[in-house]
Amino acid sequence: MAKDLNIALVRVDSRLVHGQILEAWVPFVKAKCIIVVNDKVAADPFFETVLRMAVPSDIEVIISSVDDFVQHYTYTHGRGKNTIVLFSCVADACEAFRRGFRFDRLNIGNIYNNEYRICCSTSVFLCDDEIQSLEDLLKETGVFVELQRVPKSRAVNIKEALKDYWKKEK
Repeated sequence: MAKDLNIALVRVDSRLVHGQILEAWVPFVKAKCIIVVNDKVAADPFFETVLRMAVPSDIEVIISSVDDFVQHYTYTHGRGKNTIVLFSCVADACEAFRRGFRFDRLNIGNIYNNEYRICCSTSVFLCDDEIQSLEDLLKETGVFVELQRVPKSRAVNIKEALKDYWKKEK
């Protein structure tokens, strides 16, 4: 299914739709659509309803599993409704990219993992698997990955945030 949606922001945020998205990012990118790409939400009608209720009615909400998203949706870049694509984890964003969803910038806003290996910022705690996925994405694609909670905060290049970690691991 082709849609005229301009992908304005691709973000990993474990909380998916919340205040930072609705109050900061939506106005900043002038989003008229939010796509939540998450297997758990797509399979849970109650969770889906709760997310939809959180979003103002003038913003279209699409909820999709990762598989459905990469198989059935083709989005344009540069024309149509400004759209935010939200993933809850690094693995899903990387898998979508691997399977054909193309983006040149990935914003990481909030990730917390109980088994985190490194604290990259006050809101991003990454485990080894997430770090490896990001490293693979960087090596193989040229995607720019940044840490940034809200548009007014300074974006930090993930390479800078992880440079000491990668030095120790090599």
